[in-house]
Amino acid sequence: MRFFLASALCVCVLSSNLPAQLQLNGAGATFPYVLYSKWFDVYKKKTGIQFNYQSIGSGGGIKQITDGTVDFGASDGPMTDEQLALARQKRGTDILHVPTTLGAVVIAYNLALPKPLQLTPDVLADIFLGVIKRWDDRRIAAINPGISLPSKPIVVVHRSDGSGTTAIFTDYLCKISNYWKQRYGQGTSVSWPKGTLGAKGNEGVAGQIKQTAGSIGYIELAYAEQNNLPYAAIKNYAGEFILPSLSEVTRAAESMLGTIPEDLRASITNSPRGYPISGFTWLLIPRKQSNPAKGKALADFLRWALTEGQAYCADLHYAPLPKSIAERALKKVALAH
Repeated sequence: MRFFLASALCVCVLSSNLPAQLQLNGAGATFPYVLYSKWFDVYKKKTGIQFNYQSIGSGGGIKQITDGTVDFGASDGPMTDEQLALARQKRGTDILHVPTTLGAVVIAYNLALPKPLQLTPDVLADIFLGVIKRWDDRRIAAINPGISLPSKPIVVVHRSDGSGTTAIFTDYLCKISNYWKQRYGQGTSVSWPKGTLGAKGNEGVAGQIKQTAGSIGYIELAYAEQNNLPYAAIKNYAGEFILPSLSEVTRAAESMLGTIPEDLRASITNSPRGYPISGFTWLLIPRKQSNPAKGKALADFLRWALTEGQAYCADLHYAPLPKSIAERALKKVALAH
């Protein structure tokens, strides 16, 4: 299956039983864009509600919901306490985190290999730190017996924009590498080691990897599938080499259910089981909308997305929410108006 990705989605069909020109404006994460574009299209056909969603990265989504220039934001990295406090100060209302789906951040590469590359956490961290510089490095070869690795330099590609995909990946790197944690840290934007290439959006990173022989980078699973890019099996906390898949993302989430806080701002990277670079993505919604009609329309859409809408996840390479998380998310939606 192939998907059309664009930098923005604008659906503009009206239904006679809805107020004219009712449109919900949103901005943020590229990670879930494939799924969101499907949801917006299906829901528009069901209800006539219009959506204008700008796929600009999670950092942009957080900024725009904080500034009040959109009705909802989207991010794969939860807002920090400081960001939530700033949004409350600017908008006079709390911002709620509503998880919508789960996905995998995959380590995609441009190499012709007979089978998927295997990477351990320490080797993966040292590739992105620039310590391991060539594909035929003995440490990579040791965990990939029987594969003839090319004698060529490794080209690391990262996100240049504020990105929730970056937040998930750097959260994982901080858990597996103390040096990474101390030197570069975690967030939607970090200062990358010298010599790495930046690209905008999941689509930009995927495109850069596709056109650069010997490159490696991190992207959401749907973008790797769309671009026919191979991706690595990562050794998880239990010592298993795991290829990203919907079932392994679900397994990762289920192994972390006991750690998810009341506000649903949760990390599930480096999970005890499943694929270790998995994460939630959230819609960021004001607890109180300045426009009551929009507040009701957004709440109605979220109730649909968290129930019927979950049926669209798997075909688009996203994992549906575990039932217990969907139920908790619906309670968050009930607080909004």
